[in-house]
Amino acid sequence: MSHRLRFALQLGFTLLVCLFMITPVVMSVLAGLTNNYFIGLESGLTLRWVKEVWQLYAETIWLSIKLALACLAITTLIGVPAAYGLLRSRRRWANAIEELLLLPVAVPGLATALALLLAYGSYRDFRGSWLFILVGHVLFTLPFMVRAVLSVMQTARLPQLEEAAASLGANFRQRFFAVVVPNCINGILAGALMVVTLSIGEFNITWMLHTPMTKTLPVGLADSYASMRLEIGSAYTLIFLLMVVPLLVAIQWAGRLTGPAR
Repeated sequence: MSHRLRFALQLGFTLLVCLFMITPVVMSVLAGLTNNYFIGLESGLTLRWVKEVWQLYAETIWLSIKLALACLAITTLIGVPAAYGLLRSRRRWANAIEELLLLPVAVPGLATALALLLAYGSYRDFRGSWLFILVGHVLFTLPFMVRAVLSVMQTARLPQLEEAAASLGANFRQRFFAVVVPNCINGILAGALMVVTLSIGEFNITWMLHTPMTKTLPVGLADSYASMRLEIGSAYTLIFLLMVVPLLVAIQWAGRLTGPAR
């Protein structure tokens, strides 16, 4: 088989897979922009359903953004020092802790949510607030922040850099903020984008923990598909994609920047 023929077959297969994956998304977007999905584009294009989604579910969108930003702040404050501690520790339990960090990812979200309900569900004010959902999001996304930062720290030769800074008289705080953080900023950025994306799109934990007053974007999306017209659910999907796709592109961009410190 010639090189050109092999390349053509690989390219054709790749395009077919992409088409298979993109077609449902395109159809969903078009359904949210047409007057009547069952008639199709012949019924005309409209932003009516997008406006209706905004009127009905704007609070879920703002709540998802607030949750994602709060989750980002907490995971950054906890995840960066945790990654640094795992890097510097030479004890056996450090490896065990690193593995335990993956438990919230490996355990189904419904199980995590059930555990939170059993532990803290009796506190009514806390149970009915968005902070209860925030706890679940932090548990789910923290491993992604720690892993992203730790992987960069392991390739940045931080021990040597810190020793050099210490020899010049820098204390621990100065070394951490002037040496450690700048040299793992790419990992922090990649982890931050991952945390925000996962928090906005998280459904399983949120579905178990939410109340009628604390619906997030994914829960509202499920509600719209279950109780509204198909066009409204599709318009909601369009809004969701407009929020998430730029973040996914940013993650790819940040991933290219992530590498050893120079």
